[in-house]
Amino acid sequence: MQFVLDPPRGVAPVHLGMTLDETVAAVSAWGAPRVYPADAVRDFDLVSAEYDGIGFQAALERDHRVTAVTIWGPDEDEDPDVQVLLDGIDVFRTPAEEVFAHAARKGWHVNNDDPRAPYIPGVTLAFTRDTSQEVPRDANGLPVHLTSVLVADERYREK
Repeated sequence: MQFVLDPPRGVAPVHLGMTLDETVAAVSAWGAPRVYPADAVRDFDLVSAEYDGIGFQAALERDHRVTAVTIWGPDEDEDPDVQVLLDGIDVFRTPAEEVFAHAARKGWHVNNDDPRAPYIPGVTLAFTRDTSQEVPRDANGLPVHLTSVLVADERYREK
């Protein structure tokens, strides 16, 4: 199985702009997704699913439509038969610095002001390099590999 990151359009089978019903239908083939309606703590709906150790979440904010998709990498002791690809590069199996170098070659600016949460404005791709798991780390103590990736539209970080 492959999840192909398609910024700023989404991650198939979920595309930005989908309704709640469309999103639930899109991920239901993996099992029953969990739906968390907006509440006093979170002002958006959330659809959460899992496929072979890979966490998948869709946030529905503006007009109750998908505005962001986040994929969570596997735990350190899991090696799922799933790839999460950006231009053919597996973002969870390729060292983060190589992913960022690829983005730079595409002409994208990687904002690394917070090295635990780098992002690429305008596309929008946002990453997490933080975990409490025992994983290989670089000289700065950051996980060598990314632990999550978010795909959203260019307006997402303007909120």
